[in-house]
Amino acid sequence: MRIALIHALRHSPPPIEAAFARGWPEAVLMNLLDDSLSADLARQGKLDQAMTERFLTLSAYAAGTGAAGILFTCSAFGPCIDAVAGAHTGMPVLKPNEAMIEEVVAEARRIAGPGRSPTGVPGRRPTIGLLASFQPTLDTMPAEFPDDVTLVPCLAVGSLAALDRGDTAEHDRLAAEAAKALAGCDVVALAQFSLARAAPLVAEATGRPVFTTPDSAVRKLKRLLAG
Repeated sequence: MRIALIHALRHSPPPIEAAFARGWPEAVLMNLLDDSLSADLARQGKLDQAMTERFLTLSAYAAGTGAAGILFTCSAFGPCIDAVAGAHTGMPVLKPNEAMIEEVVAEARRIAGPGRSPTGVPGRRPTIGLLASFQPTLDTMPAEFPDDVTLVPCLAVGSLAALDRGDTAEHDRLAAEAAKALAGCDVVALAQFSLARAAPLVAEATGRPVFTTPDSAVRKLKRLLAG
């Protein structure tokens, strides 16, 4: 079964390929990368119809190869991905973060039950720390969370630049350092696929359960397509 992976950051393929190797090795993967998408969004500061058309073009190509499902791996393009889903109603089209959001919200609600919160305060709203390394993600992704949770956004300043220059250790260190501000949350969600590699350090820095987008996405696609 062919799964099309569409990337806007060149760091995204390795973590999702590793997640498929762990969770669904039988899937046949194809990678489509246009790293100018993220650069153009950072420069423009907003999504527009021209950007949406680029996503529709990439998805049409993926569907034409016989893909059974499409997974996008950059979380700053939610409205563009919604347009793709509307154009390809016969197959699963997943935002990079939707499966993780489902899992992290369920866990936050469980933890925040009466008498089970980290602070011991019963009956409060679940809190989710959202760590990102790409600022536009924090502009668009919060709207995808339900209204009954409190979201605490946090930008790991400099981490993506470190990854761009090949300094993975500095990327992970900066992510963990920024995540310390989220230690009071019930759970922590890592917004970028490329942040998944820092999950162990983030868990150590916060003492909280950490959810990553790649593994959650693989679990949902396998459930939808392979049963």
